Amino acid sequence: MKLNFPLFIILTSLCVMTIPASSQTSSGSLRILMIGAHPDDCDIRSGGTAALFAQMGHQVKFLSLTNGDAGHMEMGGGALARRRTAESHESAKRLGIAEYEVMDNHDGELMPTLENRKDIIRKIREWKADVVISHRTNDYHPDHRYTGVLVQDAAFMVGVPNVAADTPPLSKNPVFLYFEDRFQKPNPFSPDITVDITPVIDKKINALDAHVSQFYEWLPWISNYDGIVPTGKEARKEWLREQRAKPIDPVARARLTEWYPEKERTQAHHIESFEICEYGSQPDRDEILKLFPMLPGTDQ
Repeated sequence: MKLNFPLFIILTSLCVMTIPASSQTSSGSLRILMIGAHPDDCDIRSGGTAALFAQMGHQVKFLSLTNGDAGHMEMGGGALARRRTAESHESAKRLGIAEYEVMDNHDGELMPTLENRKDIIRKIREWKADVVISHRTNDYHPDHRYTGVLVQDAAFMVGVPNVAADTPPLSKNPVFLYFEDRFQKPNPFSPDITVDITPVIDKKINALDAHVSQFYEWLPWISNYDGIVPTGKEARKEWLREQRAKPIDPVARARLTEWYPEKERTQAHHIESFEICEYGSQPDRDEILKLFPMLPGTDQ
């Protein structure tokens, strides 16, 4: 477990869906920025945690660095980008989060350029993020890898006044975290924080269901199980649940020991985990419990 100092976090955005001002953050609430490469990445990796933050009155923003305009077997370009942006906005409504921004970079063409880094620095500053969560840099998809690189490169710079000087720097560094992934080389994901999302798993599945172009069309096609997706709305959603909400195994359940009393651990069926980015400040246990207030903590 990496513990010690504060921490950093990052996120990005473009086409934006904003919840009305009446539901915006109140004084003292946390501001969470989750940055994905594509318009469904945040939903997949952290939709449950985002829903829990939102239920507790904290402000969550999803940021997609590309517009997803290549992610389909039949349509593409501007038409697909518009469709995926609309799906993202619907997903945000279902999760109850404050914003979902989709940046106008082409899917499959994201590069870790200086201008893209400055854009992310601005997005983190504008959101005044307390926590930033994004991809690790070892991943099968170049957009995922370069999103991770861009967020890492922005981690220190968000506090440097003369970098992206048109946007005021943060006076306090965020905490930066990584989404979980399955990749082992050059180094595997190391879970530092694990959240029980069982109470909101239906809300997460409902949010994923909003991404029709992806979960019922594109992803089944590239996974060679096209043709077995149900046609009825409820049957389709139940199928999606079977694909995306599989029960946790004993090894994964053991991650909860650090954060949940025994009784709550035994009742957990679905989790999301995050790794602390070593490029940001390192929070101690008490700070983690403040930044993730859905964690009840234990007696240890």
